Amino acid sequence: MSGGGAISWRTLLLRIGDKCVEYGGGSDYRDHIDTCFSALGRDFETSKDAIFELLLQCSEQLPHKAPFYAVLVGLVNLENEDFAKRVVDATHSALQDALQEGNCDRIRISLRFLTALMSSKVIAPSSIIEAFETLLSSAATTIDEETGNPSCQPCADFYVYCILASLPWGGAELAEQVPDEFERVMVGLQSYLSIRACCNDISFSVFETDEGTSPTEKDFIEDLWERIQLLSHNGWKAVSVPRPHLPFEAQLVAGQSHAFSPISCPVQPISSSSNSKKLRGQERHEAGLKFPQRLRRLSIFPSNKNETMKPIDCFVVEEYLLDVLLFFNGCRKECAFYLAGLPVPFRYEYILAETIFSQLLLLPQPPFKPIYYTLVILDLCKALPGAFPAVVVGAVRALFNKITNMDMECRNRLILWFSHHLSNCQYIWPWQDWAYVRDLPRWASQRVFVQEVLEREIRLSYWDKIKQSIEDATALEELLPPKGGPDFQYTTTDPNQELTDGHRLSRELSGHVRNRKTSREISSWVEEYIINEHGPKFALEVVAQTFLDIGSKSFTHLITVLERYGQVIAKVCSNEDLEVELMNEVGLYWRNSTQMTAVAIDRMMGYRLISNLAIVKWVFSSVNIDTFHVSDRPWEILRNAVNKTCNRLADLRKEIATLEKAAYAAEESSLKSAKDYEEAKLISEATDGKEPSQPPARVKRLEIYAERARKDVVTAHESVEAKKVALSGAMDESKALFTLLFKSFVDVLNTKLPAVSPNGELPNLRSGNANEKRVEVDLEAPASMDVDQDNENGGANDSGANGEGKRQGYNIGELEQWCLVTLGYLKAFSRQYATEIWSHIEALDSEVFTGDVHLLIRKAAFSGLSRPSNEW
Repeated sequence: MSGGGAISWRTLLLRIGDKCVEYGGGSDYRDHIDTCFSALGRDFETSKDAIFELLLQCSEQLPHKAPFYAVLVGLVNLENEDFAKRVVDATHSALQDALQEGNCDRIRISLRFLTALMSSKVIAPSSIIEAFETLLSSAATTIDEETGNPSCQPCADFYVYCILASLPWGGAELAEQVPDEFERVMVGLQSYLSIRACCNDISFSVFETDEGTSPTEKDFIEDLWERIQLLSHNGWKAVSVPRPHLPFEAQLVAGQSHAFSPISCPVQPISSSSNSKKLRGQERHEAGLKFPQRLRRLSIFPSNKNETMKPIDCFVVEEYLLDVLLFFNGCRKECAFYLAGLPVPFRYEYILAETIFSQLLLLPQPPFKPIYYTLVILDLCKALPGAFPAVVVGAVRALFNKITNMDMECRNRLILWFSHHLSNCQYIWPWQDWAYVRDLPRWASQRVFVQEVLEREIRLSYWDKIKQSIEDATALEELLPPKGGPDFQYTTTDPNQELTDGHRLSRELSGHVRNRKTSREISSWVEEYIINEHGPKFALEVVAQTFLDIGSKSFTHLITVLERYGQVIAKVCSNEDLEVELMNEVGLYWRNSTQMTAVAIDRMMGYRLISNLAIVKWVFSSVNIDTFHVSDRPWEILRNAVNKTCNRLADLRKEIATLEKAAYAAEESSLKSAKDYEEAKLISEATDGKEPSQPPARVKRLEIYAERARKDVVTAHESVEAKKVALSGAMDESKALFTLLFKSFVDVLNTKLPAVSPNGELPNLRSGNANEKRVEVDLEAPASMDVDQDNENGGANDSGANGEGKRQGYNIGELEQWCLVTLGYLKAFSRQYATEIWSHIEALDSEVFTGDVHLLIRKAAFSGLSRPSNEW
């Protein structure tokens, strides 16, 4: 092939299968493989080890090209069986190690590569069958009530998923070469599906309703099994899976098929009948964290957008996309390159967008930081300018139309992503299409969404710029936050105005700061002239307002003030109630800036001026309760406080693990030093006055080393114990925080939720309130930015509150919306911090979830923890 000889074998190995200029822009896989194999052959003897290492690395980190690498191994196997055997053994070791470590990605990819090697005649089909049956046997044993532990079903499901997910790459060969054994595996898979519990967990659903998930809906294993059955009925032909071994089959069949050693699965802990429901629930949660569901498919576009793709092809493309996102998470440009150039013969922009948004909105948390998906989407818009930007627009419109039923955590992520995306697109968006939300009630989900996006945009830019960006939809100016800056209580504009005590004292305090008086001097002045004469609450008002004003110029100014004069603030905030008052002052001073309110409170917590318990009390105080459903401000502050608490626990655990390793190393060093000293001492004493073979100086030096090493061991263990004491205190703090948090949720919700019917039926908050006035919105104006002629998302132009038509109403009353939002955040907090909450579950059950707690509260909190519905 032209130009092939000028390219190194490393480049050819990396780029094999790519539709690139180096290969003439064609997609003839045989030419790719021939060229690469020839290049490998030229340097094989001198670079055998390097080829081996890179080949294995490519098979793991470019798994969508596994069939190509398997063919290369098969061709090498014809001339060098030892090399191919080495690849097989290395892959076996990788799979076995991954099973022991619970490394999900490596298990799945190793099994796919082994299946591809089998198709290229490198591994005997019977070996793959044996590996499948080992995984299947472990899965069946795990979910057995008597011999296993059904709480570990996520592990069993994962093993079965790995088997099913590898069949598109080798099902045809297995059905042809070992039909009876393969049929036995298929029967075993069907048997497993018949006895496993369905895993439709409503707490991980992006869209929710009061009724939850339909019991007839298929979960991810059942859905994949159905796709595999359709594939088998179609002769195991999946056009999305390259089959480069077919043109080489006559050659490959002459190669030696190597034995693949048996694998073993780690034994799952056996469930005891004495285990409490709470323990089994915690085991199920931990198993779900270790073996998470890889993708929860988010159907954004109508099915006709992917009508040319069969169900199995959709699954395979999703696997490709997830693999690329996984292995190129630190290389955004390469990630976009591979996402845009998968080895499939059809367009897949819609499924590409759905997969990325599914990962961005994945619950309980996305695999990577949301900023990664933001950058990937931006790079894809540049890489596919003629197709992908319009698809992204359609996805946003479709998600916006369903925002009313979106999980609160997902809605917040979507707001953050969308505002950041627009900041990289010059803030251009057809806002006139959404201008109608101004006429919706202030609590309507779509109105709140637009309001929060605009507020986040202002954080990333400035107020006038964002106002200019919505000049085509001037109605939305009403949703912009106030332009004004801080609201200083002691500002005076009239020189003739008579000064109050607060004005006078604030000026004096500012003067002390300008004169660089110390924190102790200012504290004494505050004690003498403000607290003693006006009381602590007035002193707090003056001190807080003044220091906030001094630090209002920038984040740096604020931090400097808190660092220098934090002791003054701490003195006037002598109890939790005063800490709540301090936050009230912050809220009043920064009433026009949600960002600065959150930053100031977060920094104050960081400097231990206010506690996390005080923040919970403030968030659930009368100042904020009525804004729960119309603003993210209180929830952002609450998230920051809980995050800080949990992050401190995580940091302490990491520090303890590091110190324990250091202590172990110190013990090893101490034992060695002591041994060296004792040996030298014995040799020295054995000379009996003769010239010693061990000089006294060396013996003395070894004694000093041994003593120092013993002291190091003591110091290391003391450090571990000190950190464990700190961890115990942090755990107590965490317990108090979550107890107060859930009590606060229960208290505010119990008074507002509609009563449960006498027959136990839960109220449907989404059905609307007949007593509320139905708000009609005129949506007949056509959208000015159509995505394509087919209507991108099946309803993008029907921009109503629920995407149901040109003219519709918003019929959820304010009380119902408040309840829905608050319950949504309760579930989100339970789900996001489930690991810490489970460690305090007994205390929470006895102190919070007891007595007359509304069933909807139990449902939200317990579903967030994935507790069974019979415990609600």
